[in-house]
Amino acid sequence: MSQASTMFRTELLEMADSVAREKGIDREEVLDAMEMAIQKASRTRYGLERDIRARIDRKTGEVSLGLYHEVVALEEDVEDDLIQLSLEEARKVQPEINVGDFIIDPLPPIEFGRVAAQTAKQVIFQRVRDAERQRQYDEYKDRVGEMVSGQVKRVEFGNVIVDLGRTESIIMRDQQIPRENYRPGDRVKAYIMDVRREPRGSQIFLSRTHPNFMAKLFHQEVPEIYDNDIEIKGVARDPGSRAKMAVYAADPTLDPVGACVGMRGSRVQAIVSELQGEKVDIIPWSSNPAIFIVNSLVPAEVARVMVDEEKRRVDVVVPDDQLSLAIGRRGQNVRLASELTGWSLDIISDSVATERRNAHVSNLSKAFVEALDVDDMIAHLLVNEGFENVKDVADSALGELASIQGFDEDVAQELQARARVYVDEISAKALSDFKELGGQDDLKTLPDLDAESFLKLVKKDIKTLDDFADLAGDELVEILPSLSLEKANALIMKAREHWFNEEKG
Repeated sequence: MSQASTMFRTELLEMADSVAREKGIDREEVLDAMEMAIQKASRTRYGLERDIRARIDRKTGEVSLGLYHEVVALEEDVEDDLIQLSLEEARKVQPEINVGDFIIDPLPPIEFGRVAAQTAKQVIFQRVRDAERQRQYDEYKDRVGEMVSGQVKRVEFGNVIVDLGRTESIIMRDQQIPRENYRPGDRVKAYIMDVRREPRGSQIFLSRTHPNFMAKLFHQEVPEIYDNDIEIKGVARDPGSRAKMAVYAADPTLDPVGACVGMRGSRVQAIVSELQGEKVDIIPWSSNPAIFIVNSLVPAEVARVMVDEEKRRVDVVVPDDQLSLAIGRRGQNVRLASELTGWSLDIISDSVATERRNAHVSNLSKAFVEALDVDDMIAHLLVNEGFENVKDVADSALGELASIQGFDEDVAQELQARARVYVDEISAKALSDFKELGGQDDLKTLPDLDAESFLKLVKKDIKTLDDFADLAGDELVEILPSLSLEKANALIMKAREHWFNEEKG
């Protein structure tokens, strides 16, 4: 008996135990791989087209081989006589056998030659590798979002291979903190960003730039966060440079910022050191967007904010000497604040805001002077009271106009009368132009749209109700910016109602 044969016949169980311990996989999986290898080698001997199966006795290591024939109902059902047998023929051998069972003919154990033994080894190693990769995937697929610590094994093309004990992971170049150098043997902490099955096996992707990596560091360093007394509401990072983190404590007696900073900055400094000097702004979270945005722009001071909730946009006015600080180097401070809060921020200086306001007031005043034939003083009073256009004056309550300082009921009535005449003239002109451009009456059945809106639509070649119904919500908002996306979608669905009615009919 050859050395290869001896290994596979007398030392199989010892080999299975050794491989299972070394690779951290189940012994049964190793024995299954060995059976597959013996089966493959046996088919090479007895015929590749035959159904030959191997069995290793789990107690003795004895190998048994069998030639299997599946039992089918009728002779005409036999598609391959090398692996199938009709029920009639099978019952000549085993009278009690049924369709779907197997006739098993024992085969003598084969002697493994050098080529067969090498083939068997390759099959075993491949199956063991597959089992090891599956074990790695099963172990780590539910650990995405955790932080792990490992040892740098090697660096390949800028990517860092990290040994986590029984498996390897990788930190891609773009997930490393800039200017950070790694050498074999270094200890490294990282965040499990993803676990995927790759062509060459399971791959565990780590990150040191992910915002949650910093959050996990604070989770480890700050007991109040670990105990859920303080909640991290959001993190925005420019890895290796600056970060902002919003924290909140339901207990009003607990200072969330102070707890994260620690005595003399000890807690935050430990994290800054791990992040290679990345500066961290810890700010208190607030459910009030204006307050939260003001907090997020530290270290800059904010004079006032103007919030547009529909567009989730905020104009932030800062003193002139705070403008560069609020924006930050290369826009870093405002960019991080925007990422943290989820709002689009436009930083403007106090002087620019004043210029814009003056220009806006001047434009509105001129419009009132021309439309209502009033002097500058009355026009400015209307603007200062919040009237944006002539339609606002026409639709307002008479008492609201009369309550303006310097106005009385007679002035209010006259202003409103002039406003309504002007609005009617503009609407009539818009509807006339709408008709001339080919606008159809069915389009005008849509609710909550005025004549000027219909004119804007027809100028964009939206001339019928069907044209309107074909629009997407964002397309309609682009044509009529005064509409919210929700309102735009509701109008489009209204325009499509006749389609549904036609289908029912």
